Amino acid sequence: MNGERVKIGIEGLDQMMGGGLIPGSIGAIIGTYGTGKTTFALQFIWEGLKGGENVIYISLEEREERILMYMTQKGWDITPYKGKALTIVKLDPSDFSLAINSIKNELPELVRQTGAKRVVIDPVSLFENIFDKDSERRREMFRFVEGIRDQKCTILMTSETDKDNPFSSRYNLIEYLADTVILLRYVRPSDLTDVHLALEVVKMRMSSHSREIKPYEIQQDQVLVYTEANVF
Repeated sequence: MNGERVKIGIEGLDQMMGGGLIPGSIGAIIGTYGTGKTTFALQFIWEGLKGGENVIYISLEEREERILMYMTQKGWDITPYKGKALTIVKLDPSDFSLAINSIKNELPELVRQTGAKRVVIDPVSLFENIFDKDSERRREMFRFVEGIRDQKCTILMTSETDKDNPFSSRYNLIEYLADTVILLRYVRPSDLTDVHLALEVVKMRMSSHSREIKPYEIQQDQVLVYTEANVF
């Protein structure tokens, strides 16, 4: 599928996806701790703000002041956007019913009121942790994703990888529900002299995409994906 794309704002990654995410689709950033999932999500939000778009950041982990602090530490001037183009919502993931109902019932109206073109849910894996039974988790997460899919915006979710399998989300669900899946992981050479970060676009519906594994680096104010380099 060609045409307009929604850029994440990380040049090499956008290039790997044929220009960015498909408008109106759901993307997922999957990775273990320290791989930069929230950094990627914030870059997605910042790219929208710079482009004159209204955005919504739904946090299940960090308070609003900490999210704003992270953005400021990157050297981004967010002052013109606070309380205007940038809307941050903090939800309590421990009360799943309340949090889910808040998103299902309030997100459509919030999107309409703000005119948001981009929405981040960080991290959606905290929702998954609530359920004891796989069948219940699968059913409720499917309902959740289908509910947010109806919004007229592009959505990016973050999710933890399984502790025993760095190539899969914790419950192996999000990669089936999302349209685009970006996997972040550590790569350790056999001599253990250094640790590298690498990413791949595992899946992208309605679009061709690079299937190569590329190294990336998280710097103070940006993420660099080295599309011309190989991991080793």
